[in-house]
Amino acid sequence: MNVLPRDTAWRLGRVQDEPSLGALNGSVAVQAGGSWLRRLMGFVGPGYMVAVGYMDPGNWATDIAGGAQFGYTLLAVILISNLMAIVLQALSARLGIATGRDLAQACRDAYSRPVGLALWLACEAAIIACDLAEVIGTAIALKLLFGIPLTLGAVITALDVLVVLLLLRRGFRALEAFVIGLLTVIFVCFAAQIALAAPPIEAVLGGFIPSREIVTNPAALYIAIGIIGATVMPHNLYLHSAIVQTRAYPRDLEGRRAALRFAVTDSTVALMLALFVNAAILILAASVFHAGGRTDVEEIEQAYELLSPLLGAGIASTLFAVALLASGLNSTVTATLAGQIVMEGFLRLRLPNWARRLVTRGIAIVPVVVVTALYGDAGTAKLLVLSQVVLSMQLPFAVIPLVRFVSDPAKMGALVVPGWLKWLSWAIAGLIVALNVKLLADTVMGG
Repeated sequence: MNVLPRDTAWRLGRVQDEPSLGALNGSVAVQAGGSWLRRLMGFVGPGYMVAVGYMDPGNWATDIAGGAQFGYTLLAVILISNLMAIVLQALSARLGIATGRDLAQACRDAYSRPVGLALWLACEAAIIACDLAEVIGTAIALKLLFGIPLTLGAVITALDVLVVLLLLRRGFRALEAFVIGLLTVIFVCFAAQIALAAPPIEAVLGGFIPSREIVTNPAALYIAIGIIGATVMPHNLYLHSAIVQTRAYPRDLEGRRAALRFAVTDSTVALMLALFVNAAILILAASVFHAGGRTDVEEIEQAYELLSPLLGAGIASTLFAVALLASGLNSTVTATLAGQIVMEGFLRLRLPNWARRLVTRGIAIVPVVVVTALYGDAGTAKLLVLSQVVLSMQLPFAVIPLVRFVSDPAKMGALVVPGWLKWLSWAIAGLIVALNVKLLADTVMGG
């Protein structure tokens, strides 16, 4: 009997493993005909779930610190990291659609077991770091809005597992609708705050032009790498490669080509929304705090307390806290799914959603409670920024395998990336590695 190479079996759909996300795979119907817009609407959703990770509470800490300390300078980093994210998420969608494998499954099949376990551990570290940011952000929002102590708020965040379970029972579309609804709340809150702040347009546009200070100033570089870590999330690459497969598109070449076009359109539009939110946070910090001489503001609570007095509008701080709470709640959904995908893909180990969520959230709650008890609220702010740098340090372990897979014709078949995209992708991977090496060198040398 002839045995097909595994790479060929991927493309022919003959790999016997359970499909990514199990019963959710191919569960969302899409239009086979009709107008382009109507067909696109069937694919809208996964991009917005991915975009959640690009505007979670971790982004808030790095963007506030960056705007307060360096004005509009780091807007260029937000723009560049968002463009990198658009490319990388498009690659992730391409891998899932072309091969029928998510990134975790692809890594497990391509690498030896020790390498696969190392990649799994790196990704789990990234998910825990992300969850840490969500715990801190949600706990802070609960404190600001309802006066709940930070430690108790961190413990309460464990209950969000009930939200995820209820949504999943109603189907994947319900999950997407929940995410998009909260994203809309975040967008409206920041649009209103930017209107209140009325930042100088010329200075804002100038901030999108890269400056040498970003690389030469170790403090700016530290925050810049934190912004990249908060923007380009390692686990989002695993997540996107799986959830694009929830659509019931034909699993032939033409069906995959069409699905890829719609999936990339969906994620690109969603990530432009994330760009607006991230830029808005930094612009708000630059126009209110940096311009007012408050360059010491780097904590979310500080920003909340100062926004209304400095802007002269009582609603500004409330909008800020509501958006933060929506951001923290939203991030719980995607972190749960990403954790499930990573564990099942690397280990073939399936846990109930509630168990997976409680394990990850429990690991994240412990350091928050300990740091709060020892160092107070100020300690959590430093922990939040550090978590984003940890995320950035994990990026190469997801990006390099992804670029390698999508550049391999044996795995991708006719949907292998074109030459220009291949070299662009490797350039992005190289930039991420170089920035992390620079950060490590500065840290070791005491910079």
